[in-house]
Amino acid sequence: MSNDEQIRELVRRWAEAVHAGDMDTVLADHADDIVMFDVPPPYDGVRGIEAYRATWPGFFQWQASGARFEIVELDVTAGEDVAFAHALLLCGTPEQLTDTPEVRLRLTLGLRREDGRWVVAHEHHSFADPTSTNSDQDVRLVHDAFGEGTRAADLDALMAHIAEEVVSYEQVPPMEYVGVDAVRAVCATGLEAAPHGVDLDTPDLTVRMGGDLAVSWGIDRVRISQEDGSVKEVYNRGTRVFARRDGRWLVVHQHLSLPLESLPPED
Repeated sequence: MSNDEQIRELVRRWAEAVHAGDMDTVLADHADDIVMFDVPPPYDGVRGIEAYRATWPGFFQWQASGARFEIVELDVTAGEDVAFAHALLLCGTPEQLTDTPEVRLRLTLGLRREDGRWVVAHEHHSFADPTSTNSDQDVRLVHDAFGEGTRAADLDALMAHIAEEVVSYEQVPPMEYVGVDAVRAVCATGLEAAPHGVDLDTPDLTVRMGGDLAVSWGIDRVRISQEDGSVKEVYNRGTRVFARRDGRWLVVHQHLSLPLESLPPED
């Protein structure tokens, strides 16, 4: 195949692997020193193949919910050892693509030849104006980060998306936890109570957005590993309010509860 044909095949193979959640194939044609400018932060990019790998699990989970990731336009310009490609992709859930059918994910790739094969050295994703679309992907990725931080018992990762002035209604007293330090303390207590590991996800998450505010709600599923190897599964009702600050979505309010087993008698 010509250089142009090789690169077209590489890009199509990568896009199909992203949609399928096939990590090995997503990484296969990328340089060890890859630099990616992604839709979400960090603003200075993701640098190196391991950092690039770490960006994908949350996106794969979102894709598995029924989202599309499909090339609709692809152009390639190739020299002997350096090339670039640019593409437009459908990227969104059926609901998002119905609400904003004109929105496309924009992709630019910089490639170089290494040991006789083409590899991606630079990758840049963007939407035309993230503040004007109804895409809820970034908020869903924050939820994915909460799950990853819980599984890793990484308190810093859990706090990375919490606003300084957060107010949280927890299941345990006091009436409210005000400020990131108070929420950090209650999260630390929760992780310490599950020394054998705990997993968190929200299978049926709903997100609604408007400008720089968003709200999410759903039933959180918590799996607590026991000393004997068994897993205790419990469910929790969760509502969270987000504010966008400098391009990042931060939780400013959280309300967690369990239903009462019995209600007080009516007067």
